[in-house]
Amino acid sequence: MEELVSKLAEILEIDDLDITKKFTDYDEWDSLAGLSVLALLDSDYNTTMSGKEIAAFESIEAFCKEVLSRK
Repeated sequence: MEELVSKLAEILEIDDLDITKKFTDYDEWDSLAGLSVLALLDSDYNTTMSGKEIAAFESIEAFCKEVLSRK
């Protein structure tokens, strides 16, 4: 999970990503960040989600667990 969190922090340009928060809690979360996460899922984790699905997760941690469970 550490690697995925690190990549998400890089996309959001945040040094210390709090995984208990939602993506939408961050001002840095915008359509470009969403598209970057979608591209990351496709290229690195061979899975897909919609932007709405990503934004609906209760926390970034829940998102990460779901992504990693699909591997």
